[in-house]
Amino acid sequence: MNKYKRILLKLSGEALAKDGNTIDPNTLSQVIDIIKSVLRQKIEIGIVVGGGNIFRGAKLAQAGINRVTGDHMGMLATVINALAIGDACKRANINAIVMSGFPIGGGVCDTVDHNKAKQALSAGKVVIFSAGTGSPCFTTDTGAVLRAIEIEADVVFKATKVDGVYTDDPIKNSKAIRYKILSFNEAIEKKLQIMDTTAFALCREHNLDICVFSMLKNIETLSDILNGKPSGTIISTLNNSKGV
Repeated sequence: MNKYKRILLKLSGEALAKDGNTIDPNTLSQVIDIIKSVLRQKIEIGIVVGGGNIFRGAKLAQAGINRVTGDHMGMLATVINALAIGDACKRANINAIVMSGFPIGGGVCDTVDHNKAKQALSAGKVVIFSAGTGSPCFTTDTGAVLRAIEIEADVVFKATKVDGVYTDDPIKNSKAIRYKILSFNEAIEKKLQIMDTTAFALCREHNLDICVFSMLKNIETLSDILNGKPSGTIISTLNNSKGV
């Protein structure tokens, strides 16, 4: 029996980009295969996607653009990515709906409604959330945790470029050690920056675990974790941490 009934998957916008493509078709197909693997296990899945492959509000602000305007541009970029995933789902015969954190007219997508989202998930649909929290100055990580709380997800899965949280950058330091388990307090104190402090604090308050893992290297990784195979790093309310 699966440990989880409903999960929230956080995807970065960068995960969709490859070889100069802002949204790489092959990577998009991998994402669809991962979604299928979750649905085959009768697990409900909501997705929050970032927009860093198109725009990043913080970088735009550094270039002189008003921070609020830059964040609005970044949130619109997440809508583009969400629409791409939603369209790919429909082409793969997966029922999916796209929701935005702020209203968008013209029938582009729905506005976030947590009750409607939960009803859709219970009906077996994939719900793809975009536009973060709907307000500037908040990251999509915080948006992911907020949506997870709203839909009453059992856990947040965050896909990254590496297979968990390390004591140092494993790409630059071969001696870096991967944590198996971290508490939210440790993650904040160590300034690991896997998610921002607001996201960690919300998870800690609502007793919502985060699993950080590498997804696109092996499309079965998330499915394996859901089947009980340990992988990545769990960040929870536990008070101890362990290296591999």
